[in-house]
Amino acid sequence: MSAQAAARVAPPTFAPRPRPAVQAPPPPRLRVVRAPAQARTRVPFVLVCMGILAVALLSALLLNTQMAQAAYARHDLVNQLSRLDQDQKDLAATLDEKSSPQSLAKAAAKLGMVPAAGTGWVRLSDGSVQVAPKASK
Repeated sequence: MSAQAAARVAPPTFAPRPRPAVQAPPPPRLRVVRAPAQARTRVPFVLVCMGILAVALLSALLLNTQMAQAAYARHDLVNQLSRLDQDQKDLAATLDEKSSPQSLAKAAAKLGMVPAAGTGWVRLSDGSVQVAPKASK
């Protein structure tokens, strides 16, 4: 047979393959278990939950109270600090006023002091006075 003749031959038809039989799944290994005859009560669980809730609320209340108390104490301390700061500024102003040359001259005059007419020096090695000051009038 030639190649052309072989090409003209009808292709072979394929017969449907037989399908394998579907196997039934094996029976489940699980089985139903019945509840125990004596059921547990939920009262202890509920009591524990209520206790935890009560402790949480009480701790939140105590924490809030402590924070408010600390805020009042802080407010008082800030007020005291501002008063002390103002007192310090007042005392510094008074000191500046009293240490001014005019105030010092008035205070010296009240004590009976007079201004010096001249200056002199004391030699420390032998204790002698150099250029003695003149007497004031």
